[in-house]
Amino acid sequence: MDVGIAIGENHRFELSEALLIYCENRNAAFITRHQVLRDNSGTPSLGPARPLTVSFVEDLTRSLGGRTAAEILPDNILAKTDRMIAWWTPRQHRQMFYQNAEKKSEELNGRIFPQPALVWRAQDGELKIRALKQNRRPNAETELAVAPFWNLSDGGTLCTGSMRRPTGSSVATVALWERGFYESAFTHANVGRLTRHPGGFNALWNGLAGKRKAFPTDSLIGLPETLQQFICERS
Repeated sequence: MDVGIAIGENHRFELSEALLIYCENRNAAFITRHQVLRDNSGTPSLGPARPLTVSFVEDLTRSLGGRTAAEILPDNILAKTDRMIAWWTPRQHRQMFYQNAEKKSEELNGRIFPQPALVWRAQDGELKIRALKQNRRPNAETELAVAPFWNLSDGGTLCTGSMRRPTGSSVATVALWERGFYESAFTHANVGRLTRHPGGFNALWNGLAGKRKAFPTDSLIGLPETLQQFICERS
């Protein structure tokens, strides 16, 4: 059996090692690494199993083009991997757009509103958002709150719809995610309760429209979720 692969004129790849993946009902898995041995006739076979090492995985990733360029991280970045970036924004005022077939909250469309401090997490084209009760950079143990916006699920995942989304997880994508979020229309509520305000969602945002005051953090619904859990949650 010919196990060589010729690519172009200057490279020839030959089978030298193999990775075997063992799964248990798709709930657990482990991987073994094997050297490829050849007998006198050139027939390949697998050598004894060896454990994977971090250095081997890193070398393999680099050889497959997974090297990531170094970036200078500004203060608003909370965590970053090759596939994920998390950051926070302090209290600010932003324009928001509402559009839906039932014409709910249409009186809010295009108005400027105070925003709570927020935590954002983008990974693989998906955006999650939580709110902060304190207007300061959170740490790993900071408890988060429900972000009081339409288009978000219970887990804080944004229903992006036709929103323009950046690709990748570089620092440069942060501003693009925020712009896409605020420039897209809020179309529907995905959860039953978004605020502790006694008058509900509409009363909260109607009372904030055009106001220069800070967002009332006592209207936020606290969660039993820390920043550490939010960032390290598996997608």
